[in-house]
Amino acid sequence: MKYKLLLLSILCVIGLSAAAKPKVLIFCKTAGFHHNSIAAGIPAIIKLGQENNFDADTTTDSKKFTYDNLKQYAAVIFLNTTGDVLNDAQQAEFEKYIKSGGGFVGVHSATDTEYDWQWYGNLVGAYFKSHPAQQNAVFHVVDRTFIATKHLPAEWKRFDELYNFKWVAPNLHILITIDEKSYTGGTMGDNHPMSWYHEYDGGRAFYTALGHTDESYSDPLYLQHLLGGIKYAMGEKK
Repeated sequence: MKYKLLLLSILCVIGLSAAAKPKVLIFCKTAGFHHNSIAAGIPAIIKLGQENNFDADTTTDSKKFTYDNLKQYAAVIFLNTTGDVLNDAQQAEFEKYIKSGGGFVGVHSATDTEYDWQWYGNLVGAYFKSHPAQQNAVFHVVDRTFIATKHLPAEWKRFDELYNFKWVAPNLHILITIDEKSYTGGTMGDNHPMSWYHEYDGGRAFYTALGHTDESYSDPLYLQHLLGGIKYAMGEKK
């Protein structure tokens, strides 16, 4: 009898542990340009979850944006979304989710999304303007204490599609800037942020402008950068 009770207790603990495992939602709907690298990004994030004790669901269905559905997720990841992806009712539900302490991760063209919804612009932190041809550039990691950048070199050289922004929100905590002298086509001068985080309207938001290429999603440095941002959005800080 004692062994049965012990076994039941162990199974109960295991069940509670499984139930407590956090989840993220990968949202990759595109109403504009469609990045082929979405197909590489989804399994890469799922694998990060498997290796770091969180589950990941994925959808292109904006009807999933109800508060009752979103509240099961520790964070929502806009993976290379573009254009107008949520209607007014869905926007209101997403706002409710963030205001209730939800997390947000924006990847690359998440800033090329929802230009007419300023609340979202404030959440993601910027709006896309343009980009030159894909090329190598030098990135300056200006905060190497944060969970998404502490593993990166102070000067990070990599190949990607390099965004210029037409608007950047105030009061962001900038993590990475790009050196416009290291490539051609930059339009923002010495203050050209490429990754940041902030608390916003009750929730947490992380954004990285990197992640256009398929190769990003097999690059250990980039994946650790993205993982750190996901962990921050989920509420972890170390």
